[in-house]
Amino acid sequence: MKNFSILILSLLLAPIAQALDIFACEPEWGALAKEIAGDKAQIFVATSALQDVHQIEARPSLIAKMRRADFLICSGAELEIGWLPQLMQQASNSKLNDNARRFFAAEQVSLLDKPALLDRSAGDLHAAGNPHVHQDPQRIAQIAEKLAQRLAQVDAANRAHYQQRQHQFAQAWQQAMQSWQPALQQLRSKDVVIGHDNLRYLAEWTGIRVVARLEPKPGLPPTSAHLADVLKVVQNNHVYAIVQAAYEDPKPGLWLADRTQLPHVIVPYTVGGLDGTDTLIAMMDKTLALLTAVNK
Repeated sequence: MKNFSILILSLLLAPIAQALDIFACEPEWGALAKEIAGDKAQIFVATSALQDVHQIEARPSLIAKMRRADFLICSGAELEIGWLPQLMQQASNSKLNDNARRFFAAEQVSLLDKPALLDRSAGDLHAAGNPHVHQDPQRIAQIAEKLAQRLAQVDAANRAHYQQRQHQFAQAWQQAMQSWQPALQQLRSKDVVIGHDNLRYLAEWTGIRVVARLEPKPGLPPTSAHLADVLKVVQNNHVYAIVQAAYEDPKPGLWLADRTQLPHVIVPYTVGGLDGTDTLIAMMDKTLALLTAVNK
């Protein structure tokens, strides 16, 4: 009886393993962290799928969440430059001074659209390259593997857990990529108009050709003169569709669609952007289904 009491007391006094507190800047990285960490993490996502993450306010509620975080996962490549540095400064979270606890997806893969000359008059350019890497499933696979390695580094006690979860995700992701091949065959070499270069990685992966953008320059709203120029481009090309992300203002795309009778396709862009897109696989399933439905 005495030994049993000692055992119960030791169990009560034993330290309770705390779930890793992860601060994710965007829904796609919150979803990926959930895939890799599972029940070993509590994940807070700072932005919604219907927000433009270039323009977020460093609110007190976000500062409070950042202050408690054990790990940070964001896009990087200056996507969050307007608010993340201020948020981190205000939070003063010493744990995040450790570089290992700050994970930027864009640093894990090669980037498109790195400007040869950084000229701010050309619009909202990112010096390191295009940060919207989650639109390419091949890059997502690379990022997932490196995220698992990083989580195992900062939370060594759960190394095997992260490795197993990453292996399971990689298998499911590869199966999904195989299932997407017919859609890629259908979309390859189709000409499209997009709103912003947030869909550049999707275009590269699918083989879609971007012939025009609704923005006159990255980050600048469309002007009447620019839309008139885009209309001329459409009239001189065999354009498949006008494609915009769910968070973007649809009016410029609708204006163009009304004058050209082209399909205006709204894609989720990120997890949660449209109904039924609560995982990365579901997000890509929906995106390809919407794009390939144009001619049906």
